[in-house]
Amino acid sequence: MKKKKVAIIGTNGIPAKYGGFETLTEYLTKYLNEEYDLSVYCSKTSKNNRLKTYNNSRLIYLPFKANGWQSMIYDSISIIHAFFVSDILVILGFSGFFAFPFKIFFRGKIVSNIGGIEWKKVRGKKSWAPIEIFFKKWFERICVHFSDVIIVDNKVTYDYVKSTYGINSILAEYGGDHATYVPKSEKLTLKYSFLEKKYDVTVSRAQEDMNIHLLIEAYKEIPERNLVIVSNWEISDYGIKLKKENKDKYSNIFLLDSVYDLTELNAIRSNGQLYLHTHSLCGSAPSLIEAMYLGLPVICFDVETTRATTEEKSLYFKDVISLKNILSKIDDNATIELGKEMQGIAKRRYNWKRITDLYRECIN
Repeated sequence: MKKKKVAIIGTNGIPAKYGGFETLTEYLTKYLNEEYDLSVYCSKTSKNNRLKTYNNSRLIYLPFKANGWQSMIYDSISIIHAFFVSDILVILGFSGFFAFPFKIFFRGKIVSNIGGIEWKKVRGKKSWAPIEIFFKKWFERICVHFSDVIIVDNKVTYDYVKSTYGINSILAEYGGDHATYVPKSEKLTLKYSFLEKKYDVTVSRAQEDMNIHLLIEAYKEIPERNLVIVSNWEISDYGIKLKKENKDKYSNIFLLDSVYDLTELNAIRSNGQLYLHTHSLCGSAPSLIEAMYLGLPVICFDVETTRATTEEKSLYFKDVISLKNILSKIDDNATIELGKEMQGIAKRRYNWKRITDLYRECIN
């Protein structure tokens, strides 16, 4: 029987380097390539670094970037091209909203993962914020209207889609089983001296909604605990300012630039004594799921989405005072039990075999 042609759209491409959608795409191609003829659309890449195939899937490169303002062009052209050469489109995000109405000429199936509730992420006092919110809601509505199946990654988003559009979406989070324990080594310890100490760790983007500043303020006042923050500081004024004001200023706070080597990142995470998840506007954040899978005790910023991901079994803080209060009371026995609880949830819910099985059901 001839395989169905499935196009995966909306990522930088594979092999995955960083990001939830990229890692998702990598595992979809790994587990589904024998059943389907898979193509993955990839963003602008120098010819010397291009692969023709990966995980037995064809890679299609476009001369546009997957992020920033070019993402709308990149995703829209990817979708229109896929309409002519594919039977099923798996679209991650809704940046390609321009192309969705052309679905009327496409006889195949569109499966869309809308990510989180993107319009809620518009923050600040920008004069154009109401306009941005209006258009993001509109883009979302277009995506939902023209898709045959909607996938979401958190129960909160599932409830939102149900109440807003009156449809049942498919809840498929992310896997975390690619995050594996990496022991300390002499080589890694030379590069990251804090590995010789006890430390708490977090990995997040340098955006205001990630609340990194709360962690820094709290740990300034508890010098007996070490904190390691891995972030892409240079992407925002927020990150640049935080790094400038705090880099090498406190002996117990270590600010690291993004670590893209998964072995090194896993070593940094898995040797920490606890993980701090600070996202306030995420769905089921891959970084949180990976930390849970590693068996790290997790302390989360208190929002509905993180409570859903951790099944209300983590510890939650809202501000510097509540975080300091948690850290002052938690002991070794409590952290061990919390780590086991988090890992149990992750192994039951957040493994790539289960997640790709859900996507298979949506594609069929």
